[in-house]
Amino acid sequence: MFLILLLVTLVVSVLTAVLTARFFDQAVGRILARIVGAELADAWHKYILFTIVVVGVSGGVQLWELQKYIANKGDSSTPPSMTFMSWVLEIYRTIIETLQSIAWMLLLFFLCGMIAMVVMRCMEYKRQERDNAQH
Repeated sequence: MFLILLLVTLVVSVLTAVLTARFFDQAVGRILARIVGAELADAWHKYILFTIVVVGVSGGVQLWELQKYIANKGDSSTPPSMTFMSWVLEIYRTIIETLQSIAWMLLLFFLCGMIAMVVMRCMEYKRQERDNAQH
């Protein structure tokens, strides 16, 4: 039963991460095209989408939480039973933790992107001032 729960949480986490990556696909692509240019944007875009999925799955499938359903050698207590409610709770936890991990990763990405945009605009503004002063 434990292996089925592990597989179900893995599948739920992968689906959640892939759907989230698809949801942010265009926004990430536009930001990267602006920051790194069209020639590098495609490669970075693929990397960011891959990172969304990896971070989501690693955050969503929490093995230390699932360990409680395995009997430890030398441990006299019995593991909790896997009821319908525990399945619902574990699947819900998987979805929430997947989204939470992705949210932190995207927050970091968008903050770095915003800083890069500000730096680029400052450089463009200084270049325009320099060009206007020369004319």
